[in-house]
Amino acid sequence: MAVTTRRMQDLTVEDHTLTVPLVWGDDADPRTLEVYAAVVARSGGQDLPYLVFLQGGPGFEAPRPYHAPAAPSWLDAALEHYRVVLIDQRGTGRSTPIGDADLARGTDELVEYITHLRADAIVRDCEAVREHLGASTWSVLGQSFGGFTTLAYLTTDAASLREVFFTGGLSAVGRHPDEVYALTYDKLRDASTRYYRRFPHHRDTVRQLADLAADGRIILPDGEVVSVSRLRSLGMLLGSNDGWQKLHALLETSPHTNAFRYDLADALPFSPRNPLYYVFHETSYADGFATRWSADRVEPDDFRDDVTLLTGEHVRREWLDTVPGFGPWRDVVLALAEHDWPKLYDADRIAASDAHGAAAVYVNDLYVPVEFSLETAALMPGVTPWVTSEHEHSGLREGDVLPHLFDLARGARVR
Repeated sequence: MAVTTRRMQDLTVEDHTLTVPLVWGDDADPRTLEVYAAVVARSGGQDLPYLVFLQGGPGFEAPRPYHAPAAPSWLDAALEHYRVVLIDQRGTGRSTPIGDADLARGTDELVEYITHLRADAIVRDCEAVREHLGASTWSVLGQSFGGFTTLAYLTTDAASLREVFFTGGLSAVGRHPDEVYALTYDKLRDASTRYYRRFPHHRDTVRQLADLAADGRIILPDGEVVSVSRLRSLGMLLGSNDGWQKLHALLETSPHTNAFRYDLADALPFSPRNPLYYVFHETSYADGFATRWSADRVEPDDFRDDVTLLTGEHVRREWLDTVPGFGPWRDVVLALAEHDWPKLYDADRIAASDAHGAAAVYVNDLYVPVEFSLETAALMPGVTPWVTSEHEHSGLREGDVLPHLFDLARGARVR
């Protein structure tokens, strides 16, 4: 293992790199990968307990340890009480990242490799880091997919967790991906309607842009000919606190300008910069199921008929044909869509975990439906839910969310 220490203003950052098995529990498999973790402490906080941050995604590395605004404001709040462990989940960042170069392995080998990047394996990596740091227990902050991973943690290794904090990360337990995606379409329908109620002229703008896309007349700087479904995925912006402003600015820009093309490229979700997010996304809801392009299959009729109804975190099979950066991944993605994923969560074990902490559950969450989040919260009576319409899915980025969760976990009066 490799450890280095550096200073970042008043922060001490220890860089840890561990070599771990690719396949946990199979001593006959010699393959390994590296897992990187940054342990961050404020001056004078080197003896505080550990809080490990599990990033959203899947397919994204952890944020880097700077002060806000270069890093999210929650980090400064967390450092008041903890040493923060920022782990790049396997396959991302500095933890043996997956990228286009891996396509040279061949489809079968790469598909098999990617099946070992799930939340259950991330939990085993976390346990290796915890033991390496000499901590008998630590606390976890799970944002979005990181919260899903925390549920997997409670399923297998709850004794290692002192406190758990969820932000938009209480996944459905035991439900089929089709149920989740069907409900997220309902959320996007409502979000689209609310947006057009505020800016009614933008409904015609989106319709005009969809006509341009259907004619192949919106071309991004990387050469992507934007499809109608790709354009409609701009609804992803409506799931963050200030995303509507970015959407509004884009729709006020002439589509015949460089500014529009570059801004659109920046606004679209599922960038080839992080192919794993597209390749691997639907598996995050595959709690014992194959996904088989769930979001495509359950799209409601009104979404098929009305191009102004925006979509969000819904991956599309057709993007394998229309997004240049995804085309090389075709065979891998098609194979993963048919893969029968084992169960991640055990409701009985989560209920028996005696988990303590707090969870931000966002009423208007477009990606993690509040209805299923509250079902999951009911399994953990020691985790206080904060059900709020004050923030969208990105609420952790705001300065007040994490301190409020800390207060709830410590029994402070709910505001």
